[in-house]
Amino acid sequence: MKKIIKIVAFSFVILLGTSTLSAQELTQNQDRPEVVAKQQVAALSDVLDLNGDQQRAVFRALVSKESNYRKNVNGKDLNNATVLANKKKYDATLDAAMKKTLSKSQYEKWLSLKDQ
Repeated sequence: MKKIIKIVAFSFVILLGTSTLSAQELTQNQDRPEVVAKQQVAALSDVLDLNGDQQRAVFRALVSKESNYRKNVNGKDLNNATVLANKKKYDATLDAAMKKTLSKSQYEKWLSLKDQ
């Protein structure tokens, strides 16, 4: 009888430990470029009425910008000429992708949102 209680208690501890590990993984993944881009696309989709193709193109552009920012801009000195040049380059790439993907009215609305 004692062995059964020990087995049940051990199983309960293992089950509780695995659920804690899963919860930690979820919180760590919230700052990944894909997750950030997905949240931004969802917000932009509501405001700009994006169709499916536009959502995919905007998502790819935002993931690219986020990952490039993380590698070359975030956490670095913005007064450094190289960092500033990289930031401008990635912003220009995003701007070009948005201009290509969005209609004229959507693009103008996106520019006004971006400036806020």
